[in-house]
Amino acid sequence: MLDDNVRYMQYAIREAQRALEAGEVPVGCVIVHEGDIIGKAHNQRETLQDPTAHAEIIAITQAAAAVGSWRLENAKLYVTLEPCPMCAGAIILARIEEVYFGAYDPKAGVCGTLMNLLEDKRFNHQPKVFPGLMAEECGALLSSFFRKIRQDGRQPLGS
Repeated sequence: MLDDNVRYMQYAIREAQRALEAGEVPVGCVIVHEGDIIGKAHNQRETLQDPTAHAEIIAITQAAAAVGSWRLENAKLYVTLEPCPMCAGAIILARIEEVYFGAYDPKAGVCGTLMNLLEDKRFNHQPKVFPGLMAEECGALLSSFFRKIRQDGRQPLGS
C-alpha cells in the first residue's frame, strides 16, 4: 500500500505538471483534511498576472472555502517546493497543522533554507514541517523547466 504522504505529494506533483504545461514555474500544492483533498492548485502568477498567485495561496483559499473557515486546523499541506515567506506566512495564519515539501528552494525557501519561519516560536502557531518528501521528483520538474528556459535564452516566467 502506498504511504498516504507519498500519495498526496503525487497529487501535488500532478498540479506542478499542470503549471509546467501552462508555462508557469512548476509548483503544485494540495491541502488535505481528514483524508479529503480540500484544496489543490499550481502556480498561476503569469496566467493571472498576480504576484500572490502561488500554489499554496490558491490552495489555502480553496481549502478555507471548502471548510467554511479560515482556520485550517488539522489540515496537512503538501507542496513540491519549499514555501517562500509569503506562503509561510499564510500557512501560519491559516493554522495548518503539518507541512510537507519536496525540493528545497535556495533562493526563497523559509522552511529551513534561508530561515525557518514555520517553526519560529515567536509566532502563535508552528506547523510541523516534513522536508524533502519526494525531493528528487519535485526537483527534477523545476530543474528541467529552468534548463529549458536557459536553453531558449528567455527570461524565466517566475523571476
